[in-house]
Amino acid sequence: MLSEERSYHRDVAFDTTTQSRDRHDEVFRTMAPEQRVAMAVEMSEAVRQVARDGIRMRHPGYSDEEVRLTSIRLLLGDDLFAAAFPEASHLDG
Repeated sequence: MLSEERSYHRDVAFDTTTQSRDRHDEVFRTMAPEQRVAMAVEMSEAVRQVARDGIRMRHPGYSDEEVRLTSIRLLLGDDLFAAAFPEASHLDG
């Protein structure tokens, strides 16, 4: 399975050298599971923050609550968001 994962990474990361990819893999193999989970949580929060920043750039007049709801809309899609938050269906992504 490792060879499948490595093949996948090699195909996707065209700008990463083989030596860099090997080092990356080595570091991840030495990390405890809870460290990998913590890193994943941090990266997920960073992605959510980038999304919120993008929403604020597109909609500078949105309140914090409107930004929060719009970020939820991006995750859920329009139909599920409208069902869950009918009062906020006017918000744009």
